[in-house]
Amino acid sequence: MSRGDTCIARTMKSYQKLTTAVPQPAACQVEEEGAAATPARHGKLAPSWVGSGLLVAAVLLSTTTVWVLRQVSEGWPGPALPPKCLLVPESHRFDCYPERRVVVTQELCESRGCCFIESTPPAGGKRGVPWCFYPPDFPSYTLESLNKTALGMVGLLMRREKAYYPQDIEMLRLDVEFETDTRLHIKITDAANPRYEVPLEVPRVMKRAENPIYSLDFSWDPFGVLLRRRATGTVLLNTTVAPLIFADQFLQIATSLPSRFLYGLGEHRGTFLHSLDWSTLTLWARDVSPMESFNLYGAHPFYLLMEEGGDAHGVFLLNSNAMEVALQPAPGLTWRTIGGILDFYIFLGPDPNMVIQQYQQVIGFPAMPPLWALGFHLCRWGYGSSNETWQTVRAMRNYQIPQDAQWNDIDYMDGYRDFTLDPQKFASLPSLVEDLHKHGQRYVMILDPGISSTNPHGSYWPFDEGLRRGLFLNTTQGQPLIGQVWPGSTAFADFSNPDTHQWWLENLQQFHAHVPFDGLWIDMNEPSNFMDGSEDGCPPGELDSPPYTPAVLGDSLSAKTVCASAKQKASVHYNLHNLYGLMEAKATASALIQIRGKRPFVISRSTFPSQGRYSGHWLGDNRSQWKDMYYSIPGLLSFSLFGIPLVGADICGFSGSTSEELCTRWMQLGAFYPFARNHNTQNEKAQDPTVFSPAARTAMKDVLLTRYSLLPFLYTLFHHAHLQGDTVARPLFFEFPQDVATLGLDRQFLWGRSLLVTPVLEPGLDSVTGYVPQGVWYDFYTGSSVNSSGEMLKMSAPLEHLNLHVREGAILPTQKPGTTSEATRGNPLRLIVALSSSATAWGDLFWDDGESLDTFERGNYSYLVFNVTQNTFTSTILHSSTEATKVTISTLSIFGVRDVPSKVLLNGQEKPFSYLDNQVLTVSNLGLSLSQGFSLQWL
Repeated sequence: MSRGDTCIARTMKSYQKLTTAVPQPAACQVEEEGAAATPARHGKLAPSWVGSGLLVAAVLLSTTTVWVLRQVSEGWPGPALPPKCLLVPESHRFDCYPERRVVVTQELCESRGCCFIESTPPAGGKRGVPWCFYPPDFPSYTLESLNKTALGMVGLLMRREKAYYPQDIEMLRLDVEFETDTRLHIKITDAANPRYEVPLEVPRVMKRAENPIYSLDFSWDPFGVLLRRRATGTVLLNTTVAPLIFADQFLQIATSLPSRFLYGLGEHRGTFLHSLDWSTLTLWARDVSPMESFNLYGAHPFYLLMEEGGDAHGVFLLNSNAMEVALQPAPGLTWRTIGGILDFYIFLGPDPNMVIQQYQQVIGFPAMPPLWALGFHLCRWGYGSSNETWQTVRAMRNYQIPQDAQWNDIDYMDGYRDFTLDPQKFASLPSLVEDLHKHGQRYVMILDPGISSTNPHGSYWPFDEGLRRGLFLNTTQGQPLIGQVWPGSTAFADFSNPDTHQWWLENLQQFHAHVPFDGLWIDMNEPSNFMDGSEDGCPPGELDSPPYTPAVLGDSLSAKTVCASAKQKASVHYNLHNLYGLMEAKATASALIQIRGKRPFVISRSTFPSQGRYSGHWLGDNRSQWKDMYYSIPGLLSFSLFGIPLVGADICGFSGSTSEELCTRWMQLGAFYPFARNHNTQNEKAQDPTVFSPAARTAMKDVLLTRYSLLPFLYTLFHHAHLQGDTVARPLFFEFPQDVATLGLDRQFLWGRSLLVTPVLEPGLDSVTGYVPQGVWYDFYTGSSVNSSGEMLKMSAPLEHLNLHVREGAILPTQKPGTTSEATRGNPLRLIVALSSSATAWGDLFWDDGESLDTFERGNYSYLVFNVTQNTFTSTILHSSTEATKVTISTLSIFGVRDVPSKVLLNGQEKPFSYLDNQVLTVSNLGLSLSQGFSLQWL
């Protein structure tokens, strides 16, 4: 079907009166229900060209679709610059020469057919307004045909003029699928030849969405997508703002954005809310201590955007190649990637929680962690021996400080080789692990993907066997690529090969027989290399030296990693680099399930979308500095968006030396990381809680006991993350999307919807100022209330105190804390009820054995719902298992009871109670089994 056939007669008639000499952008709207197509709204701007130049300027300045409209160049007064260039406002200039390390001259710029206007560069070497930018009439693709399919549409795009990158592709295929009412899938690829696509399992829909909350328009010439939210008419995507370029190794598409409130696009260090002031975010997995403005360990090509009015949408580009995302104040965004295809999923929400759920419906929901994973973890590089490690464990027990897991870094290994044990310094490790297990604790060890390659043949099975089976990354010559990591010369396991997963399992089985570890920490899996490429460098060619290199740290794809040309089973490393950590995590989680038969616990440094199905993440090699503590919160919240809820930073900082004050404040914040681990580097003084003054040690112990008391609540939050993609650590604006004051907040966060954490992030303070959203909030410890109009409030915060507030209307299940999650599990529960201003509340509890596989899927769990209305608390059991019979509910604390009750009835029987002036009603010694429903009434 030709273009004209699709835009039916009614549409064509509306263009007939525009028969001027100026070429018009043809446009067509495609209704999802297959109704008659109508012209796209921006097509109607065309007549303005006929009017005066001033009107043209006004139209252009007021819209982001500047380049859709063709130039008027005849008789234009003014400087020698083409008038079409002058019409483009600075904020709307899309970069035509993004290459780094190049001084862009007018000659270079115009050789690409672009506009060149110098502007004052910003201070501090930052990038500012591009000097070289696309004119409104820069050649792009045209939409040649569009046909309806069962799920959406298929179209053909044609480029008649070559772009300026080699091997640009003349004919593209456009696939549009209306997958659900809130999810749209748009895919653009080579119409003639297959290209690399990310090997990620994504859902296949069988029928087209019936009532989508979005509408889709196309511009035909130049090709562009316009996506609107039906309810508000907000334009979410408009890709006509700059040309589409699709060459073999340079793919670029840009869009306007409906607001400046953009989040995601990891992994980076910075504020949670991105700056749109000409910033570029690069996605290429890299081992580097977190610093602002560099590409870090993981790659997450997903953003969340808050629209005006509180609606939200998300965009995911399913592409694993080296990539950069350029942000500009228009507001606008440009995706540039150097391989694969353009495979977009757009999630329409409409609220931010729903956007993240919809994203995870595509990439997969996170695994349910074992309960012990949510306890406190302790580690350092440089314990020196298993006996020294053991001494730390004993000291923690001696002071009765909660600890679930003890870890070791690479010093347990013999010569830093995987699957080995230092026979002198760590000879007692098997006994230490046995002792941990006796005390209800767990052991976690580090593993790196670089396998030592220089041992005498026959002396190191992991390398010999990996070589025999051909399981390593190879050079272009077909030999194992040799780099350098901790043990010296190393080969790199190829986890894109299923046979490697079996070899990895066999290695872990052999080691587990000797040291029965419980979880694994996979590090260095970007993969990290102490040399660039390999011991022989990298060969010449377009994979290691592509026509365009995104703004990666080190200016080369092979900087501190392996050659992009390295061969892997599934493809070349050029395509698979960003997937390395994900593929290793998949192999590691699978091995742990086969070895232990229980839920796996894996923490990975490098990550990619869907990682949450296999592992958690820690935020890497941070420093013992106050700003690093602050930056952990944006990191935490970003990974919540990415579907990896089990996340935390090294508490007290990894490198550098902490102070007692910093470590105390960091332990308070870290006690509310979903994944809480204190970790330290070698040759620095110890920073576990036992080494500080009695006052600091007590403050650290107290906040860990608070965490342990909240484990039933935290565990239930993880259940909801696993089941439907809810976030655990949550930005405030997720719960208050219409409160614009919350959009930039990243010094506080919520657990779920109802527990507000306000840490101290600066030295020398005994108070903290935090934002308290509108409503009634209760002090977690005392139950005293604060009624906020949505304001910044100053809170007392002496060194031993972390401010925690419970939101009105919530019911939190808590438990008397023990020193391990196992000890805590058996203790009685206390339910904290925070009454709303209308005296209602709701909460829930998920309970199972804490470690078996698929308990929810197999029905081996209990699920309770708690409710308060009309002065009556009810506990309703929606699903029950034997585990619930082992636990009792002993106490109900009800915050916000305005009048002194005359009596309290439990299932109709009178019970003693206490009532305090701050309106807290407490009923103790209930002795109710968790497996019984009950009601409690106060009169």
